[in-house]
Amino acid sequence: MAVDGSQNGDSGYIIPLQINGSDVRGEKTYDCFNPGTGELLWKGAAATKKEAIAAVEAAEAAFPSWSKTKPSLRRDIFIKASDILASRADELSEYMDLETGSLHSTSRGRNIPSAVEQLRDIAGRIITTNGSIPVCGQEGRTAVIYKEPYGVIFGIAPWNAPYILGFRAVTYALAAGNTCVLKGSELCPRTFWAIWSVFKEAGLPDGCLNVIGHHPQDGPEVTTAIIEHPAVKKINYTGSTAVGSIIAQTAAKHLKPIILELGGKAPALVLEDADIENAARQCAIGAFNHSGQICMSTERIIVHSSIATSFATALKKSIEQIYPSDGPAPVLIASAGVQNNKKLVSEALSKGAKVLAGDLDAKEASEHRMRPIVVQGVTKDMDIYHQESFGPTVSLITVDSEEEALDLANDTEYGLSASVFTKDLAAGLRVAKQIESGAVHINNMTVHDEPNLPHGGVKKSGYGRFNASYGLEEFLKTKTVTWSD
Repeated sequence: MAVDGSQNGDSGYIIPLQINGSDVRGEKTYDCFNPGTGELLWKGAAATKKEAIAAVEAAEAAFPSWSKTKPSLRRDIFIKASDILASRADELSEYMDLETGSLHSTSRGRNIPSAVEQLRDIAGRIITTNGSIPVCGQEGRTAVIYKEPYGVIFGIAPWNAPYILGFRAVTYALAAGNTCVLKGSELCPRTFWAIWSVFKEAGLPDGCLNVIGHHPQDGPEVTTAIIEHPAVKKINYTGSTAVGSIIAQTAAKHLKPIILELGGKAPALVLEDADIENAARQCAIGAFNHSGQICMSTERIIVHSSIATSFATALKKSIEQIYPSDGPAPVLIASAGVQNNKKLVSEALSKGAKVLAGDLDAKEASEHRMRPIVVQGVTKDMDIYHQESFGPTVSLITVDSEEEALDLANDTEYGLSASVFTKDLAAGLRVAKQIESGAVHINNMTVHDEPNLPHGGVKKSGYGRFNASYGLEEFLKTKTVTWSD
């Protein structure tokens, strides 16, 4: 029995919208399926423009009171929410596994613990937010700089790390005294409902957090209605670069600030002195964890020619150990993802690339499953060189120098995450400084995000930063007040 009173597997149950603390089901619904089995799990209530506006109005009404709460009260709610989330980890991870096809190691092992730590980290920072009193240039004049919440924040979060990214879309804003409308992915409505339920149980006042989903065809209308609403003061979006560009244009039309965390084409640079076994294992996990459906996933492994053969052998061994060929094939949330990855590999092979590991023609149990594939001999005239695969494929590219490796690493429109493998820390730091990326991880995989480190990208991977004090500052505006003595 779930906390909302329904039974898992009750395909007739409708996951409600959450507006002003109440269940709202409206007139429209959409089906939610288990991508691993194809089973109809339940239905999600689908917001229309009417429900979207109601969610904004609820957040607007709650803002005056919530914005005036003492930091200590907000801190206590966040601490309680973290404890509740930890205590409900088994329940909430099951929702994520059923709706997104994730492994328990991804949901229970990473998403829930990271979200718990996110809440606790923010709780510890809330009370540290301060204004300042600068010295004015004119004698007899004094100034004070206030930091104030914006108002209603519109957060849009994806399905692939729904607890980490779903909480992140609202936690920093709420902690800073804003109220929120969270639009979750229609692929996992129960998972996003759970975010609201944790805060509700922790004592967050009604209206401070409103959670909606919608039918895919209603996305443009619902999203635009929220962005253009006068009460919405700032937006944050995590998802694809293509959709992020549209949302950014809409926000810009109404002169509203936005934080964007978008796609990636993360490179892993394996220098000639690298620990080959560690680099191979980190690259295998970085490329294929969660079926490669992570914005920070390793998409390009750039290895020095002097160790290319040894590294290729070690990489194949690591892939087989972690993702054994006699085990079930990894699940992708959409069959379109499988088709796209196979198309990228097929096109590369037609232009001279070779498969180092994996089988493009393998027949799996469902159209949502695909095993890891490593493609070598990738060149700039191939689509896989440029496009984010967001799936279980990775390119292995050989270079003869550090300079060539850096040129290839930066030869992309993205810049979210990267890795460098070397036994020489000075060399790692030197290379890291020259990579155009929001983060670079030395001797670790490209997939890394923790609440105490700023997270975001450059170039078409977006702008703005989540996490830590950087995340709090994103949702506070400054106001200068001066007076004469």
